[in-house]
Amino acid sequence: MPKKFLDPVVDQIYTLNLGPQHPSTHGVLRVLLDLDGEFIVRADPVIGYGHRGHEKMGENRLYKQFLPNTSRMDYLSGLLYNHGFVLAVEKLAGIEVPPRAQYIRVICSELNRISSHLLWFGTYVMDLGGFTPFLYAFDDREQVLDTLDHVTGSRLTYSYCRFGGVIQDIDSEFIGMARAFVSRLRSRWKDYHNLVTRNIIFIKRTKGVGVITPELARQYGVTGPNLRACGIPFDVRKMEPYEVYDRFDFEIPVGSSGDAYDRYMVRIEEMEQSCRIIEQALDQLPKGPFLAEKVPHRIKPPKGEVYFAFESARGLTAYYLVSDGSQYPYRCHIRVPSLGNLHVIEDVFRNTLVADAISILGSIDLVIPEIDR
Repeated sequence: MPKKFLDPVVDQIYTLNLGPQHPSTHGVLRVLLDLDGEFIVRADPVIGYGHRGHEKMGENRLYKQFLPNTSRMDYLSGLLYNHGFVLAVEKLAGIEVPPRAQYIRVICSELNRISSHLLWFGTYVMDLGGFTPFLYAFDDREQVLDTLDHVTGSRLTYSYCRFGGVIQDIDSEFIGMARAFVSRLRSRWKDYHNLVTRNIIFIKRTKGVGVITPELARQYGVTGPNLRACGIPFDVRKMEPYEVYDRFDFEIPVGSSGDAYDRYMVRIEEMEQSCRIIEQALDQLPKGPFLAEKVPHRIKPPKGEVYFAFESARGLTAYYLVSDGSQYPYRCHIRVPSLGNLHVIEDVFRNTLVADAISILGSIDLVIPEIDR
């Protein structure tokens, strides 16, 4: 059982820097740990090492010029950010999107969600000492990237969506690649579960470790798979459907304990749900244009504001845009999930072992550049 600290003696406490160079921090993150032996007394995440001023750039660029910035915040699910931004601007400017473009966006976004989860899966297990699952996951992820590269021309930072649709239509080759990938990934579940899910070492490192309670999740604004692992079935795609998500039959995977193991299982199950969405979208894919006609080159939305929320790979993400009627946003603010997901460790780390800190941090799936935007 974890050691309880009632009145720690000052000279027994020492400070350890976890990061910013430590590989398990997955980016430029520094966590100051106050330790009593191997037990964590206090955790203080230090952010801001990679601040780039994306929001300010969003206020000094045309709406269209800001599109490449969107995928450079959460670079692992950049297409989802790109998708969310065009939806926010379209709502603000009253731009209608052809049905075919909506389906194409959803297909590509769900492929990007899977690629993000696969990278997390491989690196998380490697943090805990398992190298083979990392190779399996990246082998599968290469298939996703090849598929997205075929239509977007990119493998990481995407700028595929445009106001009113997408920049390029998908073809029969893309559809074949997407269906082949879904089939391939489903054939991998048995390997993943044998290698990791039923691995006794992995179970001991994650079961009962880093429990996030529903109350703690609400207090810190935790969202995404980390919130659903607590047993709260909140997913923006279901609760506030956007694009064509209300036309698909898919489930919201939830956990019960809110520990690292549940967070793992929720993401594994989410990949299967993304496969279901992709299959249904391909089956229902309508014909027609992939880009709306007569969308002005320089968007000038009427005066007003919009708050648009969507589900990225890490949770609830939102764009808040204010228009003064000009070609430039008056205000551009982005609500990112990793900020709340990170700071919950201040409570979760307390009274845990340093060795468990690596497991907890990896299970939360942080992308620091979206915090340091």
